[in-house]
Amino acid sequence: MNTWITAPKRYFRKEIVPVLADLRLAIALLLAIAIFSVAGTVIEQGQSLAFYQFNYPEHPALFGFLTWKVLLTAGLDHVYRTWWYLAILILFGASLTACTFTRQLPALRWFSRTWNFYSQPRQFQKFALSAEFKQAPLPDIAPLLKQRRYKIFQEGEKLYAHKGIIGRIGPIVVHVGMLVILLGGVIGAMTGFIAQEIVPSGATFQIRNVTDAGPFANLSVLNDWAVKVDRFWIDYLPSGEIDQFYSTLSVLDKDANKIDQQTIHVNQPLRYKGVTLYQADWAIAGVQLKLNNSPLLQLPMAKLDAIGGRIWGTFLPLKPDLSDGVSLVARDMQGLLLIYDMQGKLISTVRKGMSVEIHGVKVAIADIIGSTGLQIKADPGIPVVYLGFGLLMLGVMMSYVSHSQIWVLQQEGTLYIGGRTNRAQVTFEREFLSILDQLDSQRNSVQSSEDQLASV
Repeated sequence: MNTWITAPKRYFRKEIVPVLADLRLAIALLLAIAIFSVAGTVIEQGQSLAFYQFNYPEHPALFGFLTWKVLLTAGLDHVYRTWWYLAILILFGASLTACTFTRQLPALRWFSRTWNFYSQPRQFQKFALSAEFKQAPLPDIAPLLKQRRYKIFQEGEKLYAHKGIIGRIGPIVVHVGMLVILLGGVIGAMTGFIAQEIVPSGATFQIRNVTDAGPFANLSVLNDWAVKVDRFWIDYLPSGEIDQFYSTLSVLDKDANKIDQQTIHVNQPLRYKGVTLYQADWAIAGVQLKLNNSPLLQLPMAKLDAIGGRIWGTFLPLKPDLSDGVSLVARDMQGLLLIYDMQGKLISTVRKGMSVEIHGVKVAIADIIGSTGLQIKADPGIPVVYLGFGLLMLGVMMSYVSHSQIWVLQQEGTLYIGGRTNRAQVTFEREFLSILDQLDSQRNSVQSSEDQLASV
């Protein structure tokens, strides 16, 4: 029974773990993650079927093979939530874990076991830096090492000293940081969601247009609050180009009470209950106008994709039977409207706050209503990812600390000393030679004193 239980464990430890801990496998997995992450960045994620059919047609196929069918079948429209991408992340995490337990931690334990005292003079021959002193007492070297912040361990005639052990812990912290980043990515993929909303200025909405969501995403968090777009506006440069666009948003509870209010713009989002609302786009929702002495009317405007560019238009009937009318076209929210007749001829222009007479009808433009385009995301894994990046940076800085070791043995009147370091070799050589010089000076000073006493 015990043999049946331990056999799989032995096979896993001797066959599976070495494969997972192989550096070549880790590099291959990291390269695959990078490639698919680039694909997920280049290919628009979470778009509609019509979007992919238009941008990735079958004839001609992009690169000769990438069509909308291939893209959707492979899951490239939601790369970060596919089973194969998550499997690669988990496998890479397993590889890092195996490497940590088979290489990093055993190396750390090696430094703690009996401090690795050397008891044979031949052991010092393997060092690139070593020396021998005749009639040099072992206690003389301990103060020299303490001056250089070495931690000293002594057992009889054997001495071991080291400093910078944090440099050996650094790679372990790097591995832990990478594992935490992977964990945060998996949490975000499984529990996060992405939504998009185009909302006219002055309107109130609840987040409903979820374009992509993980299998464990908690969408119920969106039900007990709403958002009102108090105002949307655009600042333009003197050249007519957009400088920045803004949205003043109010968060409302179930009873329409204001909980929070912020003005957002690009790179300055609103955050509430783990949901982040980014200023991502804009559009023209409609135009408010009066015909002669009529009440204020609002006509919706639609984007004219057939013309190209960012152009919005609407049709204004001038007769009840729609036999006569004009088209109102706007390129931006600076207040200028172009007016075209039924034959598509430009007949006039008018600005917000002004009026124009068309076929005997006075048309007064009151306002152009804009819509804010919001990118809405919830990613519970982001704090975990930030923690992982913090550990990664800490581990990298720790890894730059040199771990220096010095061994000393006194045997039959001879003092053997050797040392090594894992980085900053030149600096360690200078330090080691300085220790030898001081030790030699002390030995010569003692020898000189003994010679003077002998002569007396």
